Amino acid sequence: MSLLLRPQAGAQTEINSFQYLSFLNAKLQPGQSTDGNTGNRELGLVILGGKCSVSSSEGEWNSIGRRPNVFSGMPYALYLPTGASYRVTAETACDLAFCFCLAEEKHPARLITPADIEVEIRGAANATRQINKIIRPEFAAHRLLVVEVYTPSGNWSSYPPHKHDVHNPPGEVDLEEIYYYRVDRPEGYAIQKVYTADRKLDETISVRDGEMVLVPEGYHPVVAAHGYNVYYLNALAGSARSMAASDDPDYQWVKENWRDKDPRVPLVTMEMEN
Repeated sequence: MSLLLRPQAGAQTEINSFQYLSFLNAKLQPGQSTDGNTGNRELGLVILGGKCSVSSSEGEWNSIGRRPNVFSGMPYALYLPTGASYRVTAETACDLAFCFCLAEEKHPARLITPADIEVEIRGAANATRQINKIIRPEFAAHRLLVVEVYTPSGNWSSYPPHKHDVHNPPGEVDLEEIYYYRVDRPEGYAIQKVYTADRKLDETISVRDGEMVLVPEGYHPVVAAHGYNVYYLNALAGSARSMAASDDPDYQWVKENWRDKDPRVPLVTMEMEN
């Protein structure tokens, strides 16, 4: 399996490389619509940018979304359960992330607003980053988990390297994961490493705006190129409704030297769009 997936220009191609997760990015102009049915999957629709309305068999939501892009504010999202038909219509230019996950349970549809987002400032020094928790383990869904992460220029993220590929709760659960990237300037990039302890999997990947990295197993740290703020959207699903992970023991010692948080974080706040 190739771990790096690049978008096809002008196409809305659904990426389906995992047992549970699949992903679609859709860009709509004002007045354009996209239709679908969740079928045997639950859906987390994250509005990366713009404003849209959603009509569905589970309800209607008008004029949702606010930030023009991911670097301009906090997210709106919509959770739809299995068996839901839907139509998304753009009111402004829209950039939409459809995070699908195989599910056998049906839970209520729910709009997630910026006020619902739990923000965590994780790490310290040049491993400080911002996590916006959109669909948390406590959220009423079957398997799907969704967060977005902001890594300032030159900082490390998902660090110390951690993994979640063994079902050993409460310390670790087995989760497949996608990293869908945005960079605040078009020439910018991040570097992500994905490796297992035995190095049977050991890849170092340069990732640009709009590209995706698949994490089927192993440790998977990220670093943002100097001068460029990096965003990634994570969708996860697996053996339990938990985000439990274990650090690479070779790198746990770095936490002992962590003191102050990077003052640039948070990169986005509720006040940015007001």
